[in-house]
Amino acid sequence: MNFPRLVLAGLSGGTGKTIVTLGLCRAFKNLGKSVKPFKKGPDYIDAKWLGLASGQFATNLDPFLMSVDKLKALFLEKGQGADISIVEGNRGLFDGKDVEGTCSTAELARIINAPVILAIDCTKMTRTVAAIVAGCKAFEDGFNLAGVILNRTGGDRHRNILQKSIETYTDVPVLGMLPKLSKNPIPERHMGLVSNTEYGPQDESLEILGKMAQDCIDLDKIFEIASNSGNIPQNEEPLWSGIELVSEEHPVIGVVRDEALWFYYEENLESLTKAGAKIEEVSLISDDPWPEIDGLYLGGGFPETLAPELSANKDRREHVSKLADSGLPIYAECGGFMYLGDDVEYEGTKYPMAGVLPLSTCLCAKPQGLGYTAGKIIQENIFFPAGTEIVGHEFHYSLCISRTDSNPSYALKLSRGKGMADGFDGMIKNNVYAGYNHIHALGAPCWAGNFVKAALLFKKERK
Repeated sequence: MNFPRLVLAGLSGGTGKTIVTLGLCRAFKNLGKSVKPFKKGPDYIDAKWLGLASGQFATNLDPFLMSVDKLKALFLEKGQGADISIVEGNRGLFDGKDVEGTCSTAELARIINAPVILAIDCTKMTRTVAAIVAGCKAFEDGFNLAGVILNRTGGDRHRNILQKSIETYTDVPVLGMLPKLSKNPIPERHMGLVSNTEYGPQDESLEILGKMAQDCIDLDKIFEIASNSGNIPQNEEPLWSGIELVSEEHPVIGVVRDEALWFYYEENLESLTKAGAKIEEVSLISDDPWPEIDGLYLGGGFPETLAPELSANKDRREHVSKLADSGLPIYAECGGFMYLGDDVEYEGTKYPMAGVLPLSTCLCAKPQGLGYTAGKIIQENIFFPAGTEIVGHEFHYSLCISRTDSNPSYALKLSRGKGMADGFDGMIKNNVYAGYNHIHALGAPCWAGNFVKAALLFKKERK
C-alpha cells in the first residue's frame, strides 16, 4: 500500500525535532490536509501534543514493544485515509538499544519504507553541518535521507553559509531554515515538553509553530517527498491477532482519565473493547459518581503534581480501596500504581492515597527508572500466566518504599529495567496488579482478554 508519509528525525534529544514536527502538523492542518501523527518510541506527552497539533490522535510506533508485522499493520491501519502521515522520531536518528542500532528511528523508517527528514540544531555551526549530513546519509544502507530542516539558525548570513555548504558537499536538499526562538512556545520538563494538561495557551502556541513552519519550510516540497514514498512491504500477521472477543456480555471497565492520570496507548483501550469490554471513563479528582464497574484500569501520569487534589477526595480514595477489597480486577501502571499506595511524598509533603498497597512513593530529583524493560511473569495472576515474557518501558522519578511490616508479592522479574524493588515489578494483592512497567497491548496480546475474563467473572459473582 502507498500513502504519503515521512519520518522527522533528529541527531539527539533536545534538537527541537518535536517543535519542528508540531509546526509541520499544524501547518498542513491549516492548509486543509488530513494529518495523521505518529510518535516513535514509548512517549505519551509528545504524542498528546502531536494529536493537538494535527487534530487527530497520535499513534505510537515502537519495534521493541511489538513485532515488525504488528508495527506495519498498525501503521497501515491508522494512517489509512490521511493526506499525510508524519512520524516523529525519538533520540538520535541511529540511536537504538544496542551498538547495532536495533529499534532506532532509522530502523523504523526502513520498516515502513518512509523518507527521513533530519532536523538539525545549527547553533554555533556552519560548514560542519554539511559533514554531519554527509555522514548521516552514508552511515547505514537502506534508508532514504530525503532532506534537512535547519533549526535554531542565527540570521541571514548564518543561513546562507549553511545552505551553500550543504548544497556544495552533499546532494541532500535543504527544505527549511528556522530561526532561533527567544522563548520556547511550549515549556519543557523531565527531558521533554511539559504536559498539555498543565499548560494553558496550547492552541496559541501551536499556531505560532504552524505559522513559523509555513513561513520557513517548503511545505510543497515536503508533501511531494512524502507522496513519493513508494510501497510499504506487506505484513503477514494481522494487527489484532491474539485479541479475540471473550464475551458479548460486555463487562464494564472503568478507565481513569483526568488531569492526574492520562497516559494510555489508545490500542490498549481498543484491545479491551475488541475483547468485549465496555469502557467507561472515570476520574479520581472530580466528585462525579462512578458507574458500577467490573474492572478498573489506572494509567500513568503525574499524580505528584495533583497530589493535593487526589488526597483531598477522601471519598474516592476510600471507594477505590473498598473496590480492591471486594476483589475487583485492577490494573495500574506507574502513576496509577502510586495512587494505590499509602501516600505520595512530593516537595516535602506526604499526601495520603488509596492505601490499597502497603507502600509509599517519594519523588526524587533524578529518574529512578528510565528506558525499555523486559522480564518474565514468575507468579500466577489474573492478567498474565506464569512464564509469560513481558516487554515494556518505565520512566519514573519516584522511588517505591515498601512498609517494613509488609511481605510484598511481585509477579514480574525483570531482566532489563529497575522496576519497583531490586528488579521486581508488578505487585499483586487480591486481584490487583500494579507496577512501574508500561505495556503495549499489541506486544502482550493475552492482557486484554484476561482482563475482560476477570471482569466478567467479577460481574457474575457480584450478581
